[in-house]
Amino acid sequence: MVRKFFAFDFLLFFTVLLLVGFGIVALWSVFFYSDSLANVIFIRHLSYAAIGIAIFILVGLVDYGFLRSYSTFLYFFSVGILLITLFFGTTLRGTSGWIDLGFASFQPVEIVKVFMIIFLAHFISKKRGELGEMTTIIVSFLLTVVIGFLILLQPDLGSALVVFGIWFGMIFVSGIKKRYLLAFVVIGAIFAVIAWSLFAPYQRARIVNFLHPELDPQGTGYNVLQSIIAVGNGGMVGQGFGYGTQSQLNFLPEKHTDFIFATIAESIGFLGILILFGLFTVLFTRFYFIAKNSRDAFGYFLVVGVMVLFFIHFTVNIGMNIGVMPVTGIPLPLISYGGSSLLSVMIACGIVMSVYLRREVTMKNYVESY
Repeated sequence: MVRKFFAFDFLLFFTVLLLVGFGIVALWSVFFYSDSLANVIFIRHLSYAAIGIAIFILVGLVDYGFLRSYSTFLYFFSVGILLITLFFGTTLRGTSGWIDLGFASFQPVEIVKVFMIIFLAHFISKKRGELGEMTTIIVSFLLTVVIGFLILLQPDLGSALVVFGIWFGMIFVSGIKKRYLLAFVVIGAIFAVIAWSLFAPYQRARIVNFLHPELDPQGTGYNVLQSIIAVGNGGMVGQGFGYGTQSQLNFLPEKHTDFIFATIAESIGFLGILILFGLFTVLFTRFYFIAKNSRDAFGYFLVVGVMVLFFIHFTVNIGMNIGVMPVTGIPLPLISYGGSSLLSVMIACGIVMSVYLRREVTMKNYVESY
């Protein structure tokens, strides 16, 4: 075990740790002048971070190959836990997406995203040779629709889009013919129209008003406008951690979760954000390298799925913080407060590390990695 740990991709390992540290500092700045309840939230996040790092290491040490045997179980477990959440879950901000564990609340959809990556990785890598390309695509899509539909019923539009995005990304790199891809884009558009009828009124308002938040500055446009102001306040070098006016004076809502990017931008400015973007660039670069050099198709699709998960979360969260995407409640991976999200993405990073440890090693890719 110790020898395997020292064989880790330490560029990936320390990049993940730096991003988690970035989130810890950002949360500390948010609660700089806050009350004891905020301190409890901060300490809880520190606990999540410590547990997440331990999980990251442990999952990385285990051979990812064993996940094949449990992929079908994980799919049906996802269906079951989403049904339980739908009927018995705790409602928060209009979404029945949490299960109260007594000592904490758990958001099952976050771990379901990881389970779907595992399931789809095994399904696509195995079934495309048995069922043929088109049948594999259709069946995998229908199975994804089941999960997406259950998430939409919560209703959680953002997470449903992430699940469909993961499926699309993994299918896209599987070598799908362009005509098939076009057909599924058309089908996706049809499902989007159907999904619109399932959206809650506040979700429709988010989508309609994100283009013109100024039309309802005290209502649906308030969050976006305050976020844009916070980002603008950061300027070139920021106002300093703990001194952002929008975040410290509580104009910025959900400043430690959905709008953590705006909080960071206000604190450290454009130059600081470049550092954050640089860390995510390193992360995506390592994901790409590990996927390219995985020992089998299953490992390849696992890493691609994790990469798509991170990319969607990264793009959507920052997009909604600067007003170019609707507010969908998607956290910034490794940064935003939330135990369910943080622990789930740390499991995902551990899976990627496991693939790295068992990659096809050649002199060429060894040199490319450093």
